[in-house]
Amino acid sequence: MKKPSRRTFLKAAAISAGFIGLRSFARGPFVKGPTQPATSPESKAKGYGPLIPDPEGILDLPEGFSYKIISRTGEMMDDGFHVPGAHDGMAAFTGPDGLTLLVRNHEINPERNELSPYGNDNELWEKINKEKLYDSAGGKPLCLGGTTTLVYDTRKQELIRHYYSLAGTVRNCSGGPTPRGSWVTCEETVLKANDVFEKDHGYNFEVPANATISLVDPIPLKDMGRFNHEAIAVDPASGIVYQTEDRPDGLIYRFIPHKRGQLAEGGKLQALVIKDQPSRDTRNWPQEEQPTFPIGQALAVEWMDLENIQAPNDDLRHRGFNAGAARFARGEGMFYGKGEVYFACTNGGQKQYGQIFRYRPSPDEGLSQESQRPGTIELFIESHEIDLLKNGDNLTVAPWGDVVVCEDDGANSSIIGITPSGKLYKIADVSLESELAGSSFSPDGTTLFINVQWNPGQTIAITGPWRGRIE
Repeated sequence: MKKPSRRTFLKAAAISAGFIGLRSFARGPFVKGPTQPATSPESKAKGYGPLIPDPEGILDLPEGFSYKIISRTGEMMDDGFHVPGAHDGMAAFTGPDGLTLLVRNHEINPERNELSPYGNDNELWEKINKEKLYDSAGGKPLCLGGTTTLVYDTRKQELIRHYYSLAGTVRNCSGGPTPRGSWVTCEETVLKANDVFEKDHGYNFEVPANATISLVDPIPLKDMGRFNHEAIAVDPASGIVYQTEDRPDGLIYRFIPHKRGQLAEGGKLQALVIKDQPSRDTRNWPQEEQPTFPIGQALAVEWMDLENIQAPNDDLRHRGFNAGAARFARGEGMFYGKGEVYFACTNGGQKQYGQIFRYRPSPDEGLSQESQRPGTIELFIESHEIDLLKNGDNLTVAPWGDVVVCEDDGANSSIIGITPSGKLYKIADVSLESELAGSSFSPDGTTLFINVQWNPGQTIAITGPWRGRIE
């Protein structure tokens, strides 16, 4: 369904009460039902200054910034396949000789041949090594998602090569980097095996960031659960993996590997519970009868073991909530930075403009004594003004600590920065009718990479005075 544009929403929100993101406005007790928040005059930061219209009609940026399109849907890659469409989640890794490696998702539904890596008529289908396909769908080019890898030189701002790196999956939406230099890509689907598809879908897959052209062995990480996956974040201190679920009534999951860093070796899947508040609804939707979930208040959490995690009936989230897990509004982008895990709930909040949560792991995360010093969750941002934040999706944490959020507005989407104190500023506007995704900083901190998903799908490198942000 096509979403209304930002301009349409602005007309409807002329009397909006603004935005609340700072802790100083969120210390009150619970009240019954969502209430109108106070307006925060401190909610905006100066950032990098006003945006300058792009004469090319693609990306408006502040003065001193520039961009380069480095990869478009349909271009021929170095392995002889086409760049697939529907660019989505992505992460940047340190490559050899100072190069940057990007692993990029493609959120492609079955039979979207115009987005296919094999060409519009799938004329390159016979070229793919069928043993490297997760699901060959009876020998038909139907599972067109997966990942591509880009090798980029930030010193020259030049693409060295790009290639297909995971094949045969469906709707690879987002994911997250691991400390050992790999990307975990997530299928946002619960498609089941049938007379067309050979395997169940709804899994995560690990893709090493590699400068050499190669397709990975597609191993589903089944112990991480089968559900509508969106993104993951790994705490390097514990090796624990956190996961979001893109559903209006989704959960937040924690995966504790049996062997640290060895995700394919299995582990234990759990769901987040607000301590002393079983089955807590965090969405703050007007129709909900639970007390307002407070902004800026750190609440202790517990983690609940889950069973039957392959969920053939797609009911994992329902069983979890009924047993006490907290409910979230479309958990999407997630990223670990500076001892904290941030994640976006795209349509959470009273106005359903979105929320950003912050999880601080316990010093004893995943250990038997964790309950004595539990981790905490905080509703860091809840947007009440559409021109400040609308449908935050993919996000990353900048080297200097700001959260950088890609909007999924469908039209007039923006890149938004959030300071550690909760002030917002705009980094870019896209003029194309598309969601933005894949925000990732190069290891040297010089370049922000983003994806424009549609019209056409393209990956963009943005450079400028990143350290000059003004609060």
